Amino acid sequence: MTGTDRQTDRRLERAILELLERRAPTATICPSDAARAVYEGDGDGWRALMEPARRAARRLVAAGQVEITQGGRRVDPAKARGPVRIRRTR
Repeated sequence: MTGTDRQTDRRLERAILELLERRAPTATICPSDAARAVYEGDGDGWRALMEPARRAARRLVAAGQVEITQGGRRVDPAKARGPVRIRRTR
């Protein structure tokens, strides 16, 4: 992993936490919200940050800061397939 990758990872983690902080306590965000917030370009280049955003969310789950949900229910990030949402830990 390069220094740039680590910087991007940290920026994604911060973006997730900041986006959640600006919303209601029970609100959720999509990993794409964080990817878009961190991407510094035009067009849909943010899509390349989707998997890094999902990994950032998994690290925040491991740190006890957020939960990953599907269908409104908390799920094990290692088993989640398809669209997920991120919310603050309850």
